[in-house]
Amino acid sequence: MSTSRGLILQALDAFGIRNVQHASDGASALAALGSKPAHLVISDYNMPGMDGLHLLQALRQDPKLKSTGFILITGKAERPIIEAGQRLGMNNFIKKPFSPPDLQKCIEAVVGRL
Repeated sequence: MSTSRGLILQALDAFGIRNVQHASDGASALAALGSKPAHLVISDYNMPGMDGLHLLQALRQDPKLKSTGFILITGKAERPIIEAGQRLGMNNFIKKPFSPPDLQKCIEAVVGRL
């Protein structure tokens, strides 16, 4: 959702992370990453067309993108979703709602201190 995306973008900016791309759905994100790879993907689980786990699976199957860090955001941190993400190579996850400090800790667990 654009509201959630906006809040995350504001938090990233506050952390000093300004080189950010964003997309409104998984297919658009995958296409953007294909032309301009990223170090880290922060993806919602619930997206139109392609959920976050399908995006993660597509990233892990692409030789150019398979080592991209991946954080899943979910309102349903249910065991089957988290276990599926872990099997696919998810680096971390965060449950909604979360605060900017929670997001920062989640990101730092993947990429190191910001």
